[in-house]
Amino acid sequence: MDRGTERGAPPSRGAGNGTADGPAAAGRVPLAVVVVDRDGLVSHWSRGASRLFGAGKEEAIGRPAADLLPVSGALPDELSTPPHGVHAAYDGLGPDLESSLDGGLSYPAAGRARLTVPGADRVDVLWWAYPLVGPGRERLLVLAADAGGLHRDPGLDGGGAAVERIAPAFALHTDFPGADELARRLPEILPSMSVGESARIVAQILELGYPVLEFSQNDRVPVTPDWGVPRRAERRARRERAARAVAAGLPVPQDEPDEGEDLEYVAVRERLEFLNEVSGKIGTSLDLSRTIVEVSKAVVPRFTDVAGTYLREQVVAGEGFPDGVPDTTTMWHRVALEHTDEPGRWDDVVPVGEAMPFPAHTPFFQCMTSGEPVLVPRISEQMGHAIASQFEKRDIRPLITGRSMLVVPLKARNVVLGFMILLRHPERAEFNDMDRVTGAELAARAGLVLDNARMYTFQESVAETLQDSMLPHIPARMAGCDIATRYLPGTLLGRVGGDWFDSVKLPGARTALVVGDVMGHGLNSAAMMGQLRTAVQTMAALDLPPAQLLRNLDDLAQRLGDTYLATCLYAVYDPIASELDLANAGHIPPVIVRAADGRSELLDLPTGAPIGVGGVPFEAVRVRVEPGDRLLMCTDGLVEVRGEDIGVGLATLTESAAHPAASMDDACDAIIRALNPRGGRKDDVALLMARLNGIEPDDVAEWRLSLDPAEVGRARAVVREQLHDWGLARLADGAELMVSELVTNAVRHSHRRPVELRLVREDTLLCEVDDDDHDLPNLLSAGPTDEQGRGLRVVSTLAREWGASRTKAGKTVWFELTLPRR
Repeated sequence: MDRGTERGAPPSRGAGNGTADGPAAAGRVPLAVVVVDRDGLVSHWSRGASRLFGAGKEEAIGRPAADLLPVSGALPDELSTPPHGVHAAYDGLGPDLESSLDGGLSYPAAGRARLTVPGADRVDVLWWAYPLVGPGRERLLVLAADAGGLHRDPGLDGGGAAVERIAPAFALHTDFPGADELARRLPEILPSMSVGESARIVAQILELGYPVLEFSQNDRVPVTPDWGVPRRAERRARRERAARAVAAGLPVPQDEPDEGEDLEYVAVRERLEFLNEVSGKIGTSLDLSRTIVEVSKAVVPRFTDVAGTYLREQVVAGEGFPDGVPDTTTMWHRVALEHTDEPGRWDDVVPVGEAMPFPAHTPFFQCMTSGEPVLVPRISEQMGHAIASQFEKRDIRPLITGRSMLVVPLKARNVVLGFMILLRHPERAEFNDMDRVTGAELAARAGLVLDNARMYTFQESVAETLQDSMLPHIPARMAGCDIATRYLPGTLLGRVGGDWFDSVKLPGARTALVVGDVMGHGLNSAAMMGQLRTAVQTMAALDLPPAQLLRNLDDLAQRLGDTYLATCLYAVYDPIASELDLANAGHIPPVIVRAADGRSELLDLPTGAPIGVGGVPFEAVRVRVEPGDRLLMCTDGLVEVRGEDIGVGLATLTESAAHPAASMDDACDAIIRALNPRGGRKDDVALLMARLNGIEPDDVAEWRLSLDPAEVGRARAVVREQLHDWGLARLADGAELMVSELVTNAVRHSHRRPVELRLVREDTLLCEVDDDDHDLPNLLSAGPTDEQGRGLRVVSTLAREWGASRTKAGKTVWFELTLPRR
């Protein structure tokens, strides 16, 4: 709705930014506003357009825009005399308006033309044209101004010497620190259309660029419509005086708003201000619960006295829901209730958290199925009784009867997520059609905010599920060591990252310990982490030496793609030999805490290059450890702080790791507290701590068996004798049978090396049989007449766990038995 001033009036200046010599902030310029529909016809012609172009609104609406606006070249003969003799000659500045009118341009255009208007001299016109997209019929928005008025304001160009260089142009919001005012005023230049349509057009203007006036190559002034709008307090006082006069049947006082400030204009302005204010209050976070409270509080008490918010059950649970409109079986959760009544009046009758369906005869069902607001000017006794009938043993009629009610849908992407029930006190003005439009726009904005929060909650749940599924659940005890782990997602960069840890059981009662960090965050990094972790597990099962494993992992990353970069620290702990074999691929070094004196230190390892760089060798280091020593491996998110040398974090890590703790879990928590005292961590953290207990020599028994079938009997005998010595006679029969099967297979398939038999007594009884054949055995289904294939079936049935893995010399087949309780 345009409220332009008289053509030719000098524009005033706004307080602003800029210098004393150059342009200040937004210049006040009377603007003509024209909207062109998809058929090229004028659908809006402002009062300013009537003054500038000399054609009245009644004459312009529905006419071809090319007949009325300044286009280039001569008009066709049949249009050579447009209304009031309007004629334009294009002067060549920028693309012509005709191309925009014809739909030939998909980007904004600006230019300058000379008009001949009856009763006036030739007018110098500046114009801006914005192509519009979207569901509405509007195709083009044209803004125009009289450049002659600018000539009479020397301050616009610092002296008036260069006024003829005035040219219309566009600028982004960031070009002018004070352009927020312009963004607030842009809705005022639009025709009186729905809030949704005006918001869509304003958004496109903000995206395509502000209209500006260019006075030189360096001086640009944002254009703000000059409508002489009074201050807000004055407008509100005028509105109240006018409303009182109208209610009393008296004439509107003469000091009330003129044609540029009538009641309709004030109401629209107030509506836009309210919606902008509400928009600023909601959506401050992506937390669904907080967003629900923000939406409810934003409308009470300014717009309504009671606001009840209902959401689909699946929305509250962060789940998806079936397509199609809701029905009478759809459950709706009351998630918020805000009101101005006395405290507690609503709490017992309609408590927050209650879930219920709504019958088809209610206005709530009509709103949720149609997706449109439902206005009830006053809730009658009959309607109040009908609504109250669904509340068992609670009489809600005193709370609702006689009140004005507006039910608005909370929609996003044409899906009803919920609705809001808005009630006004009986003594307050009823909701009207403008309130219906305002409520619909408010609900649309709230719906989008809630949907964003819902989607974020859903994605966060998916991300956590993905992360949990990819991170292993490491047992607290492995052969000869205790393990504790921690994973903490980055607080600002999302719930999913590429950090991981792992442990893999290896032959010889050894354990592989791994910590890695994929560069980057998000689902892509998590997916890459899953691939690399799976590859490490597979290669660890082949018992590859640490340096060779990293070499193979690097080759794999390069084959997967150029973006695969990660750091990795891989260690193999041998509790029988009391040794650690470690190799590093660009990762931060581990910390070793010595049990003998409590001293902690960073292990000096060759750093190596990150996985995925390629062409860089990896080196392994063997470190002697003692029972009780602790190994600490982590990712850089624990020790790295932006702007601080990583050495500070490593020093803190080393110091905190040495502090005694009651348990491994307590030790991990103490380290995290020491490195993250204020919760300022922004990166993922993976932490693995292993206490290297070792295995005593008395708990290990080994034998070498020749490739003679008679050695199978010897194997049974030595196993039975050893278990009796360890006090495990109850396990002897089963262990003897399984050892017989494994040794028989090993003797049969070995080539030259003797077969090795090993028993390890730890938390379980581990039995391993090594031979020099690289073919892993398969579990077969033996038939009644088959002479082979039953051995591994017996092992699989009797053992707690069993498996086979390749070694450098051949393979190892093993099984475990649970130790009897003492």
